[in-house]
Amino acid sequence: PSEPTLVLRLKFLNDTERLARGRPGDTVGALKRTYFPGQEQQVRLIYQGQLLRDDTQSLAGLHLGHLSVLHCHLSPPSATPTAPGTPGPHSPAPATLGVGSLALPLFVLLLALLWYLQLQHRHVFTATATTCLAGLTLLVTFVAFAMYRR
Repeated sequence: PSEPTLVLRLKFLNDTERLARGRPGDTVGALKRTYFPGQEQQVRLIYQGQLLRDDTQSLAGLHLGHLSVLHCHLSPPSATPTAPGTPGPHSPAPATLGVGSLALPLFVLLLALLWYLQLQHRHVFTATATTCLAGLTLLVTFVAFAMYRR
């Protein structure tokens, strides 16, 4: 008798889904080769919070059921070797300048301006306004360290 067919839901980071068919005896590697030809090394499959590292493991061994969800992460393809003088795969990519990347520096600049005004025109700032300014400064500092921590 032939093995029953499993239908698996491949869910991507952008919330799109794709259905994949396989048999319980198929391996993780076979699933990658079938549905991600040429990208087997870039695709990461995650099931129940666990990264499926072993491409030789069978779908039955993972206890995958009908319509089980496999989360998929596709890494960008590795760059091919380049000639000397051109940026290689390990050179930093040029940063794109967008609103998101400018938000924190703009907040810091705004805070610096507010602190300057607070020091130069103390009579305009109440104790509550100064306390709020100090709290906002602490919040932006924590956000900055969280964003740029490596």
